[in-house]
Amino acid sequence: MADTQTRARHSASKRHSFGSSRKSVAIMIAAFRGWRRAVARRRALADLTPGQLNDIGHPEAHRPVLDIKAGLITNLMSLR
Repeated sequence: MADTQTRARHSASKRHSFGSSRKSVAIMIAAFRGWRRAVARRRALADLTPGQLNDIGHPEAHRPVLDIKAGLITNLMSLR
């Protein structure tokens, strides 16, 4: 009698586990698709000029700017 109860409990958990795994796979697929869309959107915006970004109403993209003070290379070479 105890053996049949154990089996019934085991099969019920399998059904629950299978449904949960399908849901988690669906969530992972949706997250991956969202990530791909975000990457594609970022790449498309990076290729646009500031004028084109202004035309679509998007603020200008923040691009890295490197400011080098005059004489920096000379100072670095003197430290060597």
